[in-house]
Amino acid sequence: MQARKIKRIIKSVDSQDGAGVKLKRSIGHRQNLRIDPFLMLDMFSSDNPDDYIAGFPPHPHRGFETVTYMLNGRMLHRDHMGNEGLLSSGGVQWMTAGRGVIHEERPQQESGLMRGFQLWINLPAAEKMKSASYQNIEPEQVPVIQTDQATLRLVAGELEIEGQVYTGPVQGIVTRPVFIDISMKPHSHLTLPVDAELSGFVYLFEGEVQLNNEALLPEAAIELAEGDQLELKTNGQPARLLLIAAKSLNEPIVQYGPFVMNSMEQIEQALNDYRDGVLTG
Repeated sequence: MQARKIKRIIKSVDSQDGAGVKLKRSIGHRQNLRIDPFLMLDMFSSDNPDDYIAGFPPHPHRGFETVTYMLNGRMLHRDHMGNEGLLSSGGVQWMTAGRGVIHEERPQQESGLMRGFQLWINLPAAEKMKSASYQNIEPEQVPVIQTDQATLRLVAGELEIEGQVYTGPVQGIVTRPVFIDISMKPHSHLTLPVDAELSGFVYLFEGEVQLNNEALLPEAAIELAEGDQLELKTNGQPARLLLIAAKSLNEPIVQYGPFVMNSMEQIEQALNDYRDGVLTG
């Protein structure tokens, strides 16, 4: 077994998106700061409704997947396919834009903490023009794994721990994503398997954690080096972090805002399709 070390640190920067939603963007705040197949990672966290209430009015996507994971608060999703879902604390929206989707996301509270993540995951060239699809995953659908050291919520992928295999609700995606929300107890040690074929990162957002005896920078995407397991430990305080991994695509990426394709010609086609009202299909 080989413990994964820190390969690269992608610090968060303050940013805004949608109709002025304030957030912290790590992966993707510059186009050379990606971790294949991950294109972007935003964390939003505020108890000031002025920071989030305007939400994300209708906008298009093509060529990738968006994952919204709510920690606190509620977010309404609507799209051109007629899907509508209200994400609550612990809920997940997993949307495959494929050929095209037009959707909106709006907070459904006017006060209180609104906190969560949005992740963009690239699609392989062969699937960029597939039909759009959508999964609204309720909090109770996410397996919760209790150990002596931690509580794990398995959003996507498989995890073998203490001799038992657990499966998250998101399956059948070619990049084989793993998405785990890890809450660690004080003075705890946790070793998790991570398939050596997967690229990934961790993101610490509460407390202090050491990875292979090296302290993690909070609110940053910490890219993982090669290996097949994670070795995590905490000090005297509880901590919480995400572990996210998937299979790299190793394909060219051309991004223009909400469109992610493999060539400039495909981007121009996406723009033309959007203008002509035929982006989706």
